[in-house]
Amino acid sequence: MAHFYLSEDLEPVEIGAQISVTGSEAKHAVTVSRIQVGESIAIGNGSGFVATGEVVSAAPTEFVVKVERVSSVAPVSPAIWLAQALAKGDRDEYAVQQATELGVDGVIPWSAQRSISKWEGPKVRKGRDRWMAIVREATKQSVRGWIPEVGDLVSTPQLALLAKETRMLVLDPTASGTLSGLDLDGRDLVVVVGPEGGIAPPELSRLEGAGAELVRLGDNVLRTSTAGPAAIAVLSAKLGRW
Repeated sequence: MAHFYLSEDLEPVEIGAQISVTGSEAKHAVTVSRIQVGESIAIGNGSGFVATGEVVSAAPTEFVVKVERVSSVAPVSPAIWLAQALAKGDRDEYAVQQATELGVDGVIPWSAQRSISKWEGPKVRKGRDRWMAIVREATKQSVRGWIPEVGDLVSTPQLALLAKETRMLVLDPTASGTLSGLDLDGRDLVVVVGPEGGIAPPELSRLEGAGAELVRLGDNVLRTSTAGPAAIAVLSAKLGRW
């Protein structure tokens, strides 16, 4: 399989054209991944266009590829979003990484009542930038045509408003219905995962009152870092993506 790199400013080109990649992406490709002239690699713009071709020159600040094949990947519908509660350590980051590799279309950082980790002041931008970097790298790892969106930090009231616009599925180990047993109706999906201590009862009530559905993955209780990715896998299978 060809190595996959991202160049977000890449415009669609035709077969035979040459693509030049510079900056940090080129530096990583040449000095870390050690791509060489003659290798086949793929370059995407993160918005559906992917070009594959042979490396014709490689320097620490730039590499050039002659395009041999192009493809256009349409966005999928319905979309699957993950509203991930902030969690201590790197557990929320792990969830975002794995969800991206498993096919999530967007992630939303959620400041839940029981979130130990807090994004306040400068940390709001820093945290979102960190998630965006994780999503970008996971997109490259999984060779995806589209980079998932990273939404703004939301509070519980803001998350409840989103429940009125989408089909929101709140993972709750005490729920009577299962995620695998749902009948999907074509609406965009938002999977909500709480922090280490779970979603507080008032938050569950508020989300459910706004139209969200409480569902469980199964009889086992998963960590906040694994529940979201597991749900993405189940939904991807139900939607025929896998």
